[in-house]
Amino acid sequence: MSQILTGKRLLLVAACALVDTDGRVLLAQRPEGKQLAGLWEFPGGKVEPGETPEQCLIRELQEEIGIETDIPCLAPLTFASHSYDDFHLLMPLFVCRRFRGIAQPKEGQALKWVRPKQMRDYPMPPADAPLIQFLIDLL
Repeated sequence: MSQILTGKRLLLVAACALVDTDGRVLLAQRPEGKQLAGLWEFPGGKVEPGETPEQCLIRELQEEIGIETDIPCLAPLTFASHSYDDFHLLMPLFVCRRFRGIAQPKEGQALKWVRPKQMRDYPMPPADAPLIQFLIDLL
């Protein structure tokens, strides 16, 4: 069995498909100055050392968009594994239907509630785009 070593660092990022009562999912547009600026993505962020993906999402949702939720409200759906030029991304995607607060951009990003079938109209990073079909099938 041959094994290919890429030498790329592994980056663990947790993402969340927040679903409102109308079955729409929240997308955030990466602001200018960030890598992949202008692309739409699921809220979330880098998992810090000693942190679980669920704890990461609770922290990131509060910091990025002012939303509060709890670990039992985060249901794992699927994951993305994608190799970028300088790192390999592993990204579990959770679904959250129970949360508190009104999503507000706190880091200069645009936010939009989108029906899953319309998500392909929004340019997304290569790791996020394949996750759309899972949400279409679920919702």
